[in-house]
Amino acid sequence: MFEGLRARLQKIQGKLEENIAKTVPPADSTPENRAVSGTGPEEKDPSLLSRVKVLITDREFFIAEKDIEEPLFELEMILLENDVALPVTEEIIQRVRADLTGRRRKIGESVDGIVVSALRGAILGVLGQGFDLLSYVRDHEKPVKILFTGVNGTGKTTTVAKVASYLKKNGCTVVIGAGDTFRAGALEQIEVHAGRLGIKVIQHQAGADPSAVLFDTVQHAEANRIDAVLADTAGRFHNRANLMNQLDKIRRVMKPDLIVYVDEAVAGNDAVVRAHEFEKTVGADAVVLTKADMDPKGGAAISIAHTIGKPVMFLGVGQGYDDIIPFSPDRVVDELLGVSA
Repeated sequence: MFEGLRARLQKIQGKLEENIAKTVPPADSTPENRAVSGTGPEEKDPSLLSRVKVLITDREFFIAEKDIEEPLFELEMILLENDVALPVTEEIIQRVRADLTGRRRKIGESVDGIVVSALRGAILGVLGQGFDLLSYVRDHEKPVKILFTGVNGTGKTTTVAKVASYLKKNGCTVVIGAGDTFRAGALEQIEVHAGRLGIKVIQHQAGADPSAVLFDTVQHAEANRIDAVLADTAGRFHNRANLMNQLDKIRRVMKPDLIVYVDEAVAGNDAVVRAHEFEKTVGADAVVLTKADMDPKGGAAISIAHTIGKPVMFLGVGQGYDDIIPFSPDRVVDELLGVSA
């Protein structure tokens, strides 16, 4: 995933290492061969001699901002070109700059280690923590009620099926509520998915009140001691007041434990903006990004958690039921920076 961003980040990583390496005194510097040469100005200035001896004895160096200014500017452009939101880009740059220039370093310290640590810490700082759904379901009162929301055409219904498959394979019982009662073919689509997975789906006729469908789904889960309720809903835009009011009714009736916002990774900054608006209007506890395997940029995955203050839960990476992976910030950043596990 994110091949384009990965290649360009690793190029900038090399430039930072090259610039910093130029500032590092030779590792074999000693007071004898650098401070006491008998020909330098320190011979005439005992106080200067003393200062140089202390510096070299401590074997330290300091990275100045001017030493990394050019590669940091390039890094900023790369992040913006790869759909990383401006506030997120600015924070990453600020974190990298503060880490690299914030303290003295020991001569002999690995320059590539310094750079990787700074970049890794900065990106992890904006990504935040992932969301372990399996642990959440296992640790909370049953049934755990999960409401899926999002705009039209982002793969929300397929995501519901993938999450159902994931939970079932990990030992959890699941029921699906067919809360998208308006889209043509939605009921048939979720019914086909549920049949293939061997998971029960609760549905009413087309055009029924989705709140009633999801109320019945929760009742079924409680009566049958089911671990998780996954509630599909019709896609909608945040600026459609009637649809958002309907979603608010669903939320009041169902009382979800988690609201999961679903959007496409390939939507880039549009996904970030929409997630922000949904979070403000309806609320969101976690995000699923579909089509991550088709996104060479990665900006949405980096930006969304920081922008709305909610974690990414899964990345969709294909059409199969197993093509969904729990989002691990550590794994994503290590892949971007070419760090071996």
